[in-house]
Amino acid sequence: MTGGPTRYCVQKRATESYRQLQAATGSCVVHQRNVLLTELFSHWISAFPLARRWPRNVHFSMSRWQRLEGTDQDGLPVSTVREVALLKRLEQFDHPNIVKLMDVCATLRTDQETKVTLVFEHVDQDLRTYLEKAPAPGLPSSSIRDLMRQLLCGLAFLHSNRVVHRDLKPENILVTSRGQVKLADFGLARMYSFHMALTPVVVTLWYRPPEVLLQSTYATPVDIWSTGCIFAEMFRRKPLFCGDSEVDQLEKIFNVIGLPPEEEWPADVTLFRHNFSPISPRPITDYVPEINDMGAELLLEMLTFDPLRRISALNALEHSYFQEDEEVTNG
Repeated sequence: MTGGPTRYCVQKRATESYRQLQAATGSCVVHQRNVLLTELFSHWISAFPLARRWPRNVHFSMSRWQRLEGTDQDGLPVSTVREVALLKRLEQFDHPNIVKLMDVCATLRTDQETKVTLVFEHVDQDLRTYLEKAPAPGLPSSSIRDLMRQLLCGLAFLHSNRVVHRDLKPENILVTSRGQVKLADFGLARMYSFHMALTPVVVTLWYRPPEVLLQSTYATPVDIWSTGCIFAEMFRRKPLFCGDSEVDQLEKIFNVIGLPPEEEWPADVTLFRHNFSPISPRPITDYVPEINDMGAELLLEMLTFDPLRRISALNALEHSYFQEDEEVTNG
């Protein structure tokens, strides 16, 4: 399987690393391992020999952190503690569309080095692989509708718990062999409040919304924009906006949705509207010809420039695009 978390190396005081993880997750979750783990950490793997205490018919995936930068004064990356704490908080709800964190293992390698390993439930593939494996001409519209419904259910759950993912892309959306969607890779996820300062550089470039590209304020609508890009990609089997810089990405976005009016342009940015050529919106079906009318309407509501006018995950689930499937079934 492709994708998965970046590898880190957690250095400095091992005892402090244990304490920080235990504080984030609860002491019963973190296990100190002084045995040699199987060195298969390049991506996620399906068999985890360490997990002997779990049933034999359960498969696992794992990721190891090996980051030297971004550590706090005790050597453990703040993002590590944040991700683990967030996943443990969400675990109590047991949502079907969120990947499950099974264990957190801290292994003492030397007096100055600790390896932290996250053990997840095993999922067969990510969405990009799932799309690539689909025979031409691609996934049927009913499958895309089902995937989108599950994706939005997971997203609505996160947003209702004040969590913004901030890095939605096909590689971070897992799909089981039975077609169940699970959101994964919460390394950039944050719990938010209306007054908190958020990192300006988040979300992979091709799935990054205008407010982030302009380095304006943002919240949960960033995930909706990314989901809209993914929605289009399910039909196209290739990304919708493929810029090579922030400005180029904005230009590619405006080529599709048009240059927004002056009153919608954020005031707290250094890149001004007059830096872009006036462009009128083009029919979204020019870029996603396979999508039906209701799907095109929903897609445009997700790809709305103004984040305050962008549709929410909950409202998207109520969109008539998803009622079509029920009407066909009932008919």
